[in-house]
Amino acid sequence: MDHAADTNRTDLMTITRFVLNEQSKYPESRGDFTILIGNIVLGCKFVCSAVNKAGLAKLIGLAGETNVQGEEQKKLDVLSNEVFVKALVSSGRTCLLVSEEVEEAIFVPPSQHGKYIVVFDPLDGSSNIDCGVSIGTIFGIYMVKDKDNVTLDDVLQPGNKMLAAGYCMYGSSCTFVISTGNGVNGFTLDPSLGEFILTHPDIKVPRKGKIYSVNEGNAKNWDEPTTKYVENCKFPQDGSAPKSLRYIGSMVADIHRTLLYGGMFMYPADIKSPNGKLRLLYEVFPMSYLMEQAGGQAFTGKERALDLVPSHIHERSPVFLGSYEEIEHIKELYAACYANGA
Repeated sequence: MDHAADTNRTDLMTITRFVLNEQSKYPESRGDFTILIGNIVLGCKFVCSAVNKAGLAKLIGLAGETNVQGEEQKKLDVLSNEVFVKALVSSGRTCLLVSEEVEEAIFVPPSQHGKYIVVFDPLDGSSNIDCGVSIGTIFGIYMVKDKDNVTLDDVLQPGNKMLAAGYCMYGSSCTFVISTGNGVNGFTLDPSLGEFILTHPDIKVPRKGKIYSVNEGNAKNWDEPTTKYVENCKFPQDGSAPKSLRYIGSMVADIHRTLLYGGMFMYPADIKSPNGKLRLLYEVFPMSYLMEQAGGQAFTGKERALDLVPSHIHERSPVFLGSYEEIEHIKELYAACYANGA
């Protein structure tokens, strides 16, 4: 990248301009989606600011409550959830919200009704706040069937029905990655402008990768295909170089690296968590959507991740996300395992 030239650029592609350009491709559009994305971006800017000054503002530490997952809530978790709920409701474009931090789905008052459903994890990786590791916000957007008759079933749709998905990563820089069904694009927040600028256009995950990402602390509980895949990463039988292990423990950060560099991120089912650990609606689905839009794949160990139909809003699922050929490899291992009756 030519940083010297970049400092003199005046024709910057901001995220607002980018979404408006996308909107112009649909003459029937009334701008509702653009307004919704604008409010999500505003929420991300607010949380980014809070994360950056968390220590000074005494936002680090426990809020003294636990969320629906039974995890102790950080003060930033509580703040982030409130920010996004208020931003989404006040947009006037949503009718139903599902947050990781709230046990029940949130039905928007009729006076502020819109046609979109938003599922989100307001602050993924929050256990890493105190040590400064990258954390982030994950979101997915659906269309409601009938905005005048909204039910919980409207959000229990397979991931392949999503209109858009994305995440915002708060780290050494603030990066916003989004797909509206036409590829994946990444934007970086310029603090001096207060704007997200397009820095990673049309992200394509490499077809094969040299990195695998998994919590090896769970290795004794893995199934046979996962064990074989990781063993092959370390001791390849084809004479190729071993893969590198990179595991941050913050899904946003691990997926961001996988999108850019390729490889595999996995959180498989195991003896301790037979249904997996990651939440389907607001973690697995959005990240699977992005990975497929970037040319990769998302697999549960049994089927395409986006084809799952959730039965409740906080359902969990195993997932393998990454480069096309890496997912093909894990598919072959599972197919062989099932063929042997394991």
